[in-house]
Amino acid sequence: MNVSGGTETGTDVRAGRREWLGLAVLGLPTILIALDMSVLYLALPHVAGDLGASSVQQLWITDIYGFLLAGLLVTMGTVGDRIGRRKLLLIGAACFAAASVLAAYSQTPEMLIATRALLGIAGSTMMPSTMSLISGMFTNPKQHATALSVWMVCFMGGVALGPIIGGALLEAFWWGAAFLFGVPVMLVLLVLAPKFLPEFRNPGAGRIDLFSVALSLLAILPLVYGLKQLTRGGGTLLAVLAIAVGLASGITFVRRQNRLTHPLLDLRLFRNGTFTTALLLTTFAGLVSANQLFVSLYLQTVQRLTPVQTALWLLPGAISMIVLIQLAPVLIQRIKPALVIAGGLLVAAVGFLMLTQVSASTDDLGFTVAALVVANIGIGPMAGLCAVLAMQSAPPEHVGAAASLTETSGEFGLAMGVATVGVVGFSLYRSAVEIPASTPDGVADAARESAAGAISVADQLPAADAASLLNSAYQATTSSLHISAAICAGLVVVCAVMVTVGLRRIPAANDAGGSTGSGSTDG
Repeated sequence: MNVSGGTETGTDVRAGRREWLGLAVLGLPTILIALDMSVLYLALPHVAGDLGASSVQQLWITDIYGFLLAGLLVTMGTVGDRIGRRKLLLIGAACFAAASVLAAYSQTPEMLIATRALLGIAGSTMMPSTMSLISGMFTNPKQHATALSVWMVCFMGGVALGPIIGGALLEAFWWGAAFLFGVPVMLVLLVLAPKFLPEFRNPGAGRIDLFSVALSLLAILPLVYGLKQLTRGGGTLLAVLAIAVGLASGITFVRRQNRLTHPLLDLRLFRNGTFTTALLLTTFAGLVSANQLFVSLYLQTVQRLTPVQTALWLLPGAISMIVLIQLAPVLIQRIKPALVIAGGLLVAAVGFLMLTQVSASTDDLGFTVAALVVANIGIGPMAGLCAVLAMQSAPPEHVGAAASLTETSGEFGLAMGVATVGVVGFSLYRSAVEIPASTPDGVADAARESAAGAISVADQLPAADAASLLNSAYQATTSSLHISAAICAGLVVVCAVMVTVGLRRIPAANDAGGSTGSGSTDG
């Protein structure tokens, strides 16, 4: 079936068994792409040892996937609107499977970097395709909200399970198994998608402007790269130059879209206040996610947990968020979305403030997990409803572009959060840790850089100095967690105010008798 241009949200036509089976099919690439983002962190030490990757090469192996995924989302979302969203999904799935095999059997660091780049490109075709196909398949507002919540649960589940699955695979097989895991999933998708997924496209879309594609890449890639470099505390001048190039390219991109008859990205989407507010919320969600970095560091250093143990202790918080993501569409049937999201964000602020009270003691593991559960419960409604609000407020012919913008804003928010919150947290660690005088000059910098470095250096010191260094490193790591959590508490309070103002005119779904995204179009 080909439904050109999609269907208006707000219709009473309800999805049937075929659409719900199609949603299950769309969950496959969603889970896999999220898994691929997190599984490599555990495999990287094995990759480095086997392929002899340098520290710089390891960074590129880790980052190139996310760079290209974020950089091409806008382009691929619009390409899907033009050539067909199911077709783009299938092309991406085939490429993802092939690139996964190449990555698993990479013989050199350069080959792995190249194949990770291909995986990022393939991933960028699938992410907006899955979300936009859902909008075409589920036109009833209540079902649409539920379906998007399921999509978000699949993504969050993939992120949470990535380290656990990665750890299990690495214990049983070699590092390439972490990549081969995705091949059968993509093959199942290729078989089932033509049967259960309809095709949607915008018949009025013009040709793709390649110069706009180049400008969008020059806007997003240098910006994300610069923010990541600032996080690492090195190459500050290069990072600032990259950010400047990204901003200049972004401004040029916007001006060009305003002049084109058939723009790559229709900027009129931003005239809708609900859509713009939803994108800002997604960006803020990415910002707040940066706190997870310091939570993981705290659990693995201060609490002495292995990576897999850390992933398991993070599961209660992830499960709490998943439950609230599913509950949010039910709540907005009777309560205004602004109140549901803002109320949740205030609960999240309590959770982040609880994290500021954890100590550098191994006895605080239970309290830390409880704080994460509270914070994730509060974030859940925002995570569950941002995509719903954005997609239901976008015109049906532009849902691919709307989906890509929603995902890009989350990627950008995460990069910006890691850069800003990360710089503050790591700077605090470096200023707080005390290096004993007996520490050799050659390794002092490693101890000053992170708690993991301090732990490796401690073995080379006298017992008393080693104990002093470790105690100082644990205290400094805990202080870094405190400051990042305090920043996030402030961010979610600001976000709650923004939600209350930006979404105040959207009624509860039962009161509106229609779409949750049908709010004011005022900026």
